Amino acid sequence: MADKRDFYEVLGINKGASEDEIKKAYRQMAKKYHPDLHPDDKEAEEKMKEVNEAYEILSDPEKKARYDQFGHAGVDPNYGAGGAGSPFGQDIDLGDIFSSFFGGFGGRRSSNPNAPRRGSDIETTVYVSFEEAAKGCKKTVQYQAVSTCKDCNGTGAEKGTSPKTCTACGGRGQVTINQRTPFGTVQTMRTCDVCKGRGKIVETPCHTCNGRGQIKRKKTVEVNIPAGINDEQVLSVSSHGNAGINGGPAGDLHVYIGIRPHPVFERRGDDVWCEIPITFAQAALGSTVTVPTLDGKVSYEIHEGTQPGDIFKLKQKGIQHLRGRGRGDQYVKVVIEVPKNLSSKQKQLIKEFDENTNDKNYAKRKSFKDKLKGLF
Repeated sequence: MADKRDFYEVLGINKGASEDEIKKAYRQMAKKYHPDLHPDDKEAEEKMKEVNEAYEILSDPEKKARYDQFGHAGVDPNYGAGGAGSPFGQDIDLGDIFSSFFGGFGGRRSSNPNAPRRGSDIETTVYVSFEEAAKGCKKTVQYQAVSTCKDCNGTGAEKGTSPKTCTACGGRGQVTINQRTPFGTVQTMRTCDVCKGRGKIVETPCHTCNGRGQIKRKKTVEVNIPAGINDEQVLSVSSHGNAGINGGPAGDLHVYIGIRPHPVFERRGDDVWCEIPITFAQAALGSTVTVPTLDGKVSYEIHEGTQPGDIFKLKQKGIQHLRGRGRGDQYVKVVIEVPKNLSSKQKQLIKEFDENTNDKNYAKRKSFKDKLKGLF
């Protein structure tokens, strides 16, 4: 584990990046390596695991602060094999060190180390097709989350045993220190060295969670994706984040939506745009063409004399308004394709056609010539 890459390097950001910059970098990397976009690609799968681990640490203010000061050893007690190989030893809880210096992150810690605490929120990304985003769907989302260890029920103690109240601090997790100064005796509170601020001592740690009381597991949840959802919008699933501590509630799961690009359609707001190629003859004479829509194929009558770049609208053929009534429209841009690789007979027919046309047949060309006369 000693060759683990720097988490900032993994996400492609600089140390000191803001919360928004970290989130943006994670979403970009998720799009780059997500298994849904790279099926059966083992390298992309490993990269995605690395990205998830980096984001898990850097998105948590407390873990990020530990990592910034102590590196991987600050967030992984087994880094460098622990014990003598670890710069801090196996039994030191760096979170308690930080709490004693700064009073904890995101607010003052409870004076009771056994008070229930809410679990942290986590994020994941799920990719859907263009059609699924337009019409809505259900997706089974797989993600990693911290869960309460089932073998010890979160106590951290092996089955048949239980944690004991720390006699050094009386279960408070803190001890009072009296210091003599020139101004008299000063009382300060600091984290208990014996129980590391936990208030309890686990003499026989659970073999499943190594005494932590929690373990990371793969979880699944079915998410309803509403019709009309857009790229990078977020759905929150309550109480599906990391498990709480001491019986506290779980955090939330935030699901970012990624929409795969469509080979034909482009989304602009709730409208759908596409291009349809037609022949010169179809444009000149008019024709019935087949147009793809989100609801299937429809027929449309191209009028005689259609010009390149003309746009026609199919009402209510766009995307469902998110949590609202009605739909957007579909806009279809006409592209007149000039034929290539013509035979001798085809070339001769076009020449004959051209010789039998004049400025009356070409309004734009006539207008252009009239402008030139005015200039010269």
